[in-house]
Amino acid sequence: MVVDDAVVVRTLVSRWISEAPGLELVSALRTGREAVDQLDRVNPDVVVLDVDMPELDGISTLPLLLAKKRDLVVIMASALTRSNAEISLKALSLGAADYIPKPDAEGGMMTSADFQRELIEKIQALGLRRRPGSPTHARRTIAPATRRLAGAVQRTGRWRLPASADQPDYELRPFSAVTPRVLLIGASTGGPQALSKLISRLDAVTACAPVLITQHMPATFTAILAEHLSRAGAKPAREAIDGEPVLAGTIYVAPGGKHMRVARRDGTAVVVLDESPPVNFCRPSVDPLFSSAAEVWGNWNLGLMLTGMGVDGTKGAADLVAAGGSMIAQDEATSVIWGMPGSVVEAGLASAVLPLDQIAPKIVRLFLGAKP
Repeated sequence: MVVDDAVVVRTLVSRWISEAPGLELVSALRTGREAVDQLDRVNPDVVVLDVDMPELDGISTLPLLLAKKRDLVVIMASALTRSNAEISLKALSLGAADYIPKPDAEGGMMTSADFQRELIEKIQALGLRRRPGSPTHARRTIAPATRRLAGAVQRTGRWRLPASADQPDYELRPFSAVTPRVLLIGASTGGPQALSKLISRLDAVTACAPVLITQHMPATFTAILAEHLSRAGAKPAREAIDGEPVLAGTIYVAPGGKHMRVARRDGTAVVVLDESPPVNFCRPSVDPLFSSAAEVWGNWNLGLMLTGMGVDGTKGAADLVAAGGSMIAQDEATSVIWGMPGSVVEAGLASAVLPLDQIAPKIVRLFLGAKP
């Protein structure tokens, strides 16, 4: 179901969906009121919901839709304004599955291949995940030669948990013997909600170490995210500034539209921002952060891969591990999409695979010098 008061947007998005393999358009509506009234009749799996609409706007429509159908996937669509960024992040806390920023003008939308690709990918990934019997609803299948997870028996330097009927076995790398001094986080779909929960429990870490975050988000949205994280934790969070030193006690968020790297200048680690081409269709991308941190800090790094669609960050995680650092991945059950963390696990780069509520305690113990 597509809900947008702009006829050009509604028509264009409806056409894209109708042309996409495996997707069916069941309704295209102008207002949130129409969406609520017709939900039971057309019974969509996914709703693409505009934020700004007459009569009943998106943020007011969202809880009414979810009250009627709890497992409904709602993707908020909004223009790139500060107000809409705030609304979109609030919608995530109210149960929206994700958001997508619309190009600045209708003409821009008609020529934006990136917007079309991202929208269709999100509909497919989020919608299929919620449908019983679909390939992505079932537990991810991983080739035996590359399976990994938290283990009880050490074999040839890795750890294995024997497989059971409902829990596949994965192998884990041992954690670095060096106490970490820098925390690096990558996230995408589902990341804002996960980050807010995580940062609120990391005060012991943020007091003594820098935290650098790459969340797939456009400009404006990352500034709002940083403000939310600042309120969630004990230490300030803000968009990183090109050339500034990386210091303990600060949470640095990669600005939307720019890659965030780190480099060493005159013996000091500093932030480097650039607008080089997207990596894995993303800018900011997790790979540049992780790979550059591996060069600057070596085995001081602890990387964390949270929920997200795609494979961004896996190459950077490999560089980080090769330099002596360690990686933690969010588990499949608590991830909105187990693409990015699952890719890290499948590549054999994780030293732990944990549900979201167990990640912060583990990180705190590691930074306080406890044995893994």
